[in-house]
Amino acid sequence: MHDAPPDPTEFDLIQRIRQRAAGRADVVLGIGDDAAILEAAPGRQLVVAMDTLNAGVHFPLHTAPADIGWKALAVNLSDLAAMGAEPAWCTLSLSLPERDGPWLDGFLDGFLAMAAAHGVALVGGDTTRGPLSVCVTAHGWVEPGAALRRSAARVGDDVWISGSLGDAAAGLRFALAPGEPAEDDEHTRAAVRWLRERLDRPTPRVDLGRALAGRAHAAIDVSDGLLADLDHVCEASGVGVRVWADALPCSASLSSVVDADLRRALQLGGGDDYELCFTAPAALRDALGELSLALAVPLSRIGTVGVGERVRVIDAGLDQDGPEWVPPRRGYVHFDPDPDTDPAPGPGTRND
Repeated sequence: MHDAPPDPTEFDLIQRIRQRAAGRADVVLGIGDDAAILEAAPGRQLVVAMDTLNAGVHFPLHTAPADIGWKALAVNLSDLAAMGAEPAWCTLSLSLPERDGPWLDGFLDGFLAMAAAHGVALVGGDTTRGPLSVCVTAHGWVEPGAALRRSAARVGDDVWISGSLGDAAAGLRFALAPGEPAEDDEHTRAAVRWLRERLDRPTPRVDLGRALAGRAHAAIDVSDGLLADLDHVCEASGVGVRVWADALPCSASLSSVVDADLRRALQLGGGDDYELCFTAPAALRDALGELSLALAVPLSRIGTVGVGERVRVIDAGLDQDGPEWVPPRRGYVHFDPDPDTDPAPGPGTRND
């Protein structure tokens, strides 16, 4: 009879991470010392983003470790993309309820796959005991003066969105309420699996952000919900925005499993899309169409920037007149005094 291997210590877990982390030429000293030493890129500005993901808040408790790892880095790279930055390095802080080597290996499978896809080096961090929580800091580079900012939207700009909206919020809805919708056919089951994939493994639009740097005016990634995030652009830029509800891009999977009112509510206020929403001059419409084809990333014109202080949703097609549509919620709010776990609690209303 063989003795069971001892549980890994904190330092065993760190060594596990160190052995799998890839380097870069600009990493002078990475994991293993009190701090990393990194080579600064000449003539470029450093862009830094940090996000924390907590179990039961940012991902369901039963989420696979590899999906948690993937998403933890992806959401940070999405922030860099929204600034038009090229990713370079990241640090990782892990709070774990127990010393679980197999869980960590699975987490690293997803985390390092995302890192490899974008040439990102993991250069340090921390491991501690506590409730499951993941904090990542991502670093990237941008040319001086080329960064995309929330405060640069201009009256007359078009409003654009990449990809499709509402998929991840629907995936969360079904993850929290198994069996809804009734998955009685393979088409429905496939649609729900695809929506859950959009929740668990978002795609940071890094190449798009880099291509927009110095061309688009303002940008933001959609994390809390399209309207909530566009509100930040309005506040920072001192403008108003009109969004045409019928212009919102919708995936076939989403439209096949929810009705029209719920679909619209998820698209406008669901969040977790991690698509890029940006403003650009009307003169760039053709160029953006060409960029969409070159990057194989759908880009949809969904609104316009004007005078005002907030985002208004018009219940009509692009550039048409119609009543304002008021959604049931504008997005996710931390520390909400009356939180609602349903990503879309009810139908919106129309102000005629």
